[in-house]
Amino acid sequence: MDYEQILYEVEENILTITLNRPEKLNAFTGVMCTEIIDALDRADADDEVKAIIFTGAGRGFCAGADLSGGANTFNREADGRGLGADGGGVLTLRMYKCLKPIISACNGPAVGVGVTMQCAMDIRLASETARYGFVFARRGLVPEACSSWFLPRLVGIQTALEWTYSGRVFEAAEACERGLVRSIHKPDDLMPAARQLAREFAQQTSSVSVALIRHMMWKMLGADHPVEAHNIDSRGIFYRGQSADAQEGVQSFLEKRDAVFPGKVSTDMPEYYPWWKEREFE
Repeated sequence: MDYEQILYEVEENILTITLNRPEKLNAFTGVMCTEIIDALDRADADDEVKAIIFTGAGRGFCAGADLSGGANTFNREADGRGLGADGGGVLTLRMYKCLKPIISACNGPAVGVGVTMQCAMDIRLASETARYGFVFARRGLVPEACSSWFLPRLVGIQTALEWTYSGRVFEAAEACERGLVRSIHKPDDLMPAARQLAREFAQQTSSVSVALIRHMMWKMLGADHPVEAHNIDSRGIFYRGQSADAQEGVQSFLEKRDAVFPGKVSTDMPEYYPWWKEREFE
């Protein structure tokens, strides 16, 4: 697939997906959504990709939905679409299924879907120039992109409600103080910091283990009892304990050398994966 609104670049086992409509502050469109989903499909199928970074071209990350359609931009009845799945939610659900760690390097303003899509990413870094806004109430809308599930889990219900009730735009310092972002960086230091973090995920770790860890952690956010985690942990230890990756991990430690893990996400996920029942839009 040729991309019109994103850039796809792989270097040192790290994929960088750049939202690429800088003249529109990377405003989100249906085309962009389709392209990102395709990029995630490619990344999951490519064993050379071991971590993913999202950022924006130009001075913004994503200014939210493209409003060029005017007052009826969100009116599905007016354009004949009727009730259907929210595009932002389709995107974040695809991120939720991803087998690779996802890092956000937020380089500027991120409002609406520009911030809600980041809630489905694993770790968020911000430039000093980043600004965030869950502006839906100010547009007569409600939060989308599954953010009513993701956001309270990241920052707690009190902060999630404050930000979404008010719809105000706030600075990176507040986002960091309240737990939405991990760290704040000078603009020129943002991508180097994101890449350094991605290298920590991509080097000296088993890709299969990282993929399983990602799903274990996210899925357990919805579990109603710790025994659910115990059930999956036990299966993981049993199957991974027999793996060539586990043997290499121990042997490399004993031999005081870097590990070279042979396991591939494309072919070596354990037989109990996936252990959950997929949910569908109704």
